[in-house]
Amino acid sequence: MNPTAMLRAFCDAVERRNGRAFASLFTEDGVYHDVFYGVFEGREKIAAMIDDWFYRTAADFRWDMHTPVSDGETLYARYTFSYRSTLLEAKDARAMFEGVAIMQLRDGGIASYREVADTAPAFVDMNFAPERIARIAARQGAELKARPEMKRHLER
Repeated sequence: MNPTAMLRAFCDAVERRNGRAFASLFTEDGVYHDVFYGVFEGREKIAAMIDDWFYRTAADFRWDMHTPVSDGETLYARYTFSYRSTLLEAKDARAMFEGVAIMQLRDGGIASYREVADTAPAFVDMNFAPERIARIAARQGAELKARPEMKRHLER
């Protein structure tokens, strides 16, 4: 499957709450690193992430990938993403994000997905308290610092 078709299938599966179709884009041992919910390993858990985790407090997803670039091993795409939050404090707001998807490819599937996302505007859209936003940002910062490629940046 070419990158553009893969990305469209990826987004369509999320929008249609079709975890099985979404997970089929991944290798058997594929891993999805979600900016909110953490790591999901294997097709069964990746499918559950879409069908359960994503839709637990959200509805009406919209996901678009823009300007994909790939060398055959890594696929990058800028994305725009939104959903209607069903959290009480959100008051039915549409939470909107922009980010970059980073996918490691293997044997025609996604072996690993991670993203860099600008989450702050969505938290404001959903009326999150400043303390809650700070806790989320601190967790995201800790996860960033724990990655091997950040070791050099942490040295004094």
